[in-house]
Parts: sequence; C-alpha cells; structure tokens
Amino acid sequence: MLLLKTASFGKLPADKQEKILQTAIIEFAEHGFEGANINIIAKKAGISVGSMYKYFKNKHDLYMMTVSISVDKLTTALNEIISQKMDFLSTVEKIIRAIQFHSRENVYLTKLYNRMTTENNGEFVRTIVEQIEGVTAHLYAAFIEEAQKNEAARKNINPKYFAFFLDNLFILLQFSYTCDYYKERLKMFVGDEVFADDELLVEQLMKFVKGALYLQD
Repeated sequence: MLLLKTASFGKLPADKQEKILQTAIIEFAEHGFEGANINIIAKKAGISVGSMYKYFKNKHDLYMMTVSISVDKLTTALNEIISQKMDFLSTVEKIIRAIQFHSRENVYLTKLYNRMTTENNGEFVRTIVEQIEGVTAHLYAAFIEEAQKNEAARKNINPKYFAFFLDNLFILLQFSYTCDYYKERLKMFVGDEVFADDELLVEQLMKFVKGALYLQD
C-alpha cells in the first residue's frame, strides 16, 4: 500500500509540498536512503527540522513518500497508454517513447529508482519492489498472454518470464537516459550519437522485441 500524506503535510500549500518532496527526491537520488540527511533536506526546502518531523514521522516515511510519487507517475503513464487499447507491439512502442520522454523530464526520480536497486535492507527492498515492480509485472504478462491468444506471438514463450525480460529492457533504458554509468555504457555499445536519434533506438528495440516474441514470415 502506498504511503498517504499526513494531515499536517496535506494542509501545506501545493507549492510547499512540491518543494519539500522534490528536495527529498534529489537528496535520496544522490545519496541513497542511508546517506541522505533529513536535516539537509529540511534546510534546502526552507523549513525547520522540527516542521519536517511534524510532516513525516521519520526518514523512512519521507523516503516512502518519494517512492509513492515514482509509483504514481509510472501508473499514470501506463494507464494513459493502456487506455488507447492498441495491439502489443504498438503498446510496447508507446512505452519506449514514454520512457524516453519521462526519463528526461524526471531525471532525479529515475536516478532515485536506480538508487533503490542498490539498497541493502531486505525488508525495505521487498516493499519497494512490491510497490514499483508490482505495477508492471502482471500487466506485461497479461499483454503477452493477450498477444498469444489474438496475435501471432509465439505460444512456447512463458508470459511471466518474457514480462521479466521486457521489464529489464525498459529499466535499463530509463537508466541509460539519466544515470552516468548507464549513459556511458550505452554510448560504448552504440556510439555518442545515440542520444540525438531517438527514432533509431525505438526502431532497433522494436525489431528486437518483435523478433523475440513473434514468429517470422
């Protein structure tokens, strides 16, 4: 279950809420949960530490609020695509283009997502995985099952496994637009010009997905 806003935080003006949450996202994205300092977040957000602890019980609650923001943005973007009721490949293409756009528009949220993958606390990680990956795991598997029933998708593919492989492609693509290591990695494989030609990346990734899932003529 996503963490809901506390009553005191909810009473703040929207711009003040946004300032606090965006400051927290940047701090957690740059330093991770353990390295982030709630005092620094409060100072950069322009509020007292005492006020911060009125809005959030502890650093964990603030962190989970930032996770909730990430989940909400993911859910909104996916729902917008799903509502168009397209075939599987058209849906995948829309998701790839959405990743290209939203990764650049929400750099620190994507960097935060990358940081989340390195957290060492087992229970903490399970909570994050359930919230974020839970949005996509069943959805992608259902899309693939639908493609097997109504399109020419291979029947000998396990939808759950293919959903996992597909999601890995999407995750790495997000990181490749925002995180320094993955940016350099993509350039090493493809060349520096990759970030200037979104259409070519879409075209090549779509060929890869189509070749993996569909029987060839």
